[in-house]
Amino acid sequence: MASYADVLQYLSSLDYPAGKDEVVREAEREGAPPDVLQALRALPPVDYANGNQVARSAGIDAAPEITESQRAAQARDKRHQRVSQHLRSI
Repeated sequence: MASYADVLQYLSSLDYPAGKDEVVREAEREGAPPDVLQALRALPPVDYANGNQVARSAGIDAAPEITESQRAAQARDKRHQRVSQHLRSI
């Protein structure tokens, strides 16, 4: 399975914004392995602003070592940090 770092590595010299075809061609030119190419070929045909956007669109997780339950806990914690200014003194 392709990793976030793999995708960014093979697209490091690509000029953005870039369309799907440009992204795939660049990865092929850089010698990307089949799993990376497969993920990139499945991209929606839109223009991408940067490599991070490409990796996210390819469904590649930036932090695969974090479990779903850990992500849920992080989301719950973040929600409680977003308290309106007028409620902070309560």
